[in-house]
Amino acid sequence: MDRPTAAVFNPQRFRLGDVLIGKGLISAEQLAQALELQKTSGRKLGRALTELKFVTEEQIAQVVADQLGIDYVDLTRRELVPAEVRRLSEAQARRFRAIVLGPRDGALEVGLVDAADMVSFDQLGRLLKAVIRPAVVTEDALLATVERFYQRKEEMAGLASQVAADVGDVLNLQGLESTASADEAPIVKLLNSLFGSAVTRNVSDIHVEPQERSLQIRFRIDGVMQVQSSPDPRIAGAVVQRLKLMASLDISEKRLPQDGRFRVKVGTTMLDVRISTLPTQFGESVVMRLLAQNLERMRLDALEMPEPILKRLRAALTANSGMVLVTGPTGSGKTTTLYAALADLNSPDTKIITVEDPVEYRLPGLNQVQVNEKVELTFSRVLRACLRQDPDVILVGEMRDAETAEIGLRAALTGHLVLSTLHTTSAAGTPMRLRDMGVAPYMVALGVRLVIAQRLVRTICTHCRGESEATAAEHEWLGPDETTLEGRPLRLWKGRGCPACHGSGYAGRSAVYEMLEMTPELMHLANADDPAGFATEAQRAFADFTLRRAVLRLADEGRTTMAEAMRVGSGV
Repeated sequence: MDRPTAAVFNPQRFRLGDVLIGKGLISAEQLAQALELQKTSGRKLGRALTELKFVTEEQIAQVVADQLGIDYVDLTRRELVPAEVRRLSEAQARRFRAIVLGPRDGALEVGLVDAADMVSFDQLGRLLKAVIRPAVVTEDALLATVERFYQRKEEMAGLASQVAADVGDVLNLQGLESTASADEAPIVKLLNSLFGSAVTRNVSDIHVEPQERSLQIRFRIDGVMQVQSSPDPRIAGAVVQRLKLMASLDISEKRLPQDGRFRVKVGTTMLDVRISTLPTQFGESVVMRLLAQNLERMRLDALEMPEPILKRLRAALTANSGMVLVTGPTGSGKTTTLYAALADLNSPDTKIITVEDPVEYRLPGLNQVQVNEKVELTFSRVLRACLRQDPDVILVGEMRDAETAEIGLRAALTGHLVLSTLHTTSAAGTPMRLRDMGVAPYMVALGVRLVIAQRLVRTICTHCRGESEATAAEHEWLGPDETTLEGRPLRLWKGRGCPACHGSGYAGRSAVYEMLEMTPELMHLANADDPAGFATEAQRAFADFTLRRAVLRLADEGRTTMAEAMRVGSGV
């Protein structure tokens, strides 16, 4: 079927809701709910339907394309030429919600989120000086594509120049403070652009690092650092001080580290931002941890735990006493796992108190306490007070010392369910680590119910995944006993790199787990002075559910690479 070009494109109006009902994609009741949300929120009907999860963006785009008689283009699978894409500036692409796809049949194919908007369509034709062949694309895919090709560099460079011009060589602190609520100030626009890019690209941390000749801004995406931009170093002071104002930190104190937090809304996403400053040679370095307050993800079912582990964890959470520990290095998802457990436990008939430094996620119904060492509000002091508050469940952010661990275990032995984290490399080493901290062996043996160890591994991009062969180093790491899995040869995969994954071959992360449940045998060995015997029995108790085997299964399923398996599986 020939699709129209700009010369003959004259879309007929149609009612999206009626068409979706006619195709059996939604019901009349669901349409009514979406219309109500549209009325109260001001969002378009399509966005309301996708937010309610009645249909996907792709389904709506395909329906719209069919009604208009034009193509639907999946941008995650389309190879684009940078020179063609940049025929529109970044500002124009965002304004018109359009992306240049390239020449086709004597016209210029352009992907549009709202292909029925004839005003924008005509303006694009004049702007590009070409006959336009429209195609429908989804908004999320378009924004991700714009980020990939521009990475807001044009927008941020322009805003950074404005900030530099305003600041000059001498920073005017009074002027900066006066713009604290001025949404149109260049520094505010620059930070809005920065956070907008971070949300679009699923960034976990933003690093703002003053260098001698630039202000280096880097993102941590899927655990890997990537340079975002390097604007004029003169704006470093303005950026840092604006962030400190947002976090209610002391802007006059530049000699000492400071910690704080603030909340920011980016589109429909609410972010909790934890901020840490550190004085360096060329100014204050700032690191921001971004915590999206997406409570839908805070469920155990969403963590993709193996069913045997999930079943045993749920059994432990239904008990009215005992300690459940989640272990792993920084950034391994321990807090997410614990809050998912709390979300499952959270109910009007259960009193839950959390003791954290800092409070990372806010859950309604919980009593959340933030430790403050400056006023001697320590973990141990808050824990003692918690026990007088008649709690059913206590979350301790981290077992940092013997005193905290001992109080937590006493609570676990006296009718409280205690959840906490500990920095150990494996589940098997956790009980012995508690003993090394100075906790009495009998308390470890009787108080600890189970231990989960976890890691996060990067997952292969599904758009460019293909099978691969093991390298010599990978063969050596596997050893003769691990070249097969469940009676068949191990299959290996990798991502070739494509537009959808920014050429990295990876997209997102997934967790792998191992669990140690304290059996009578392990309780006896934990109470005895026999670390070697405990380790041997623990390995037997793991059976086939170790971190190493878990990551190998993920590699065999085509979800991660051997390089990631080696990174996570080594040393555990």
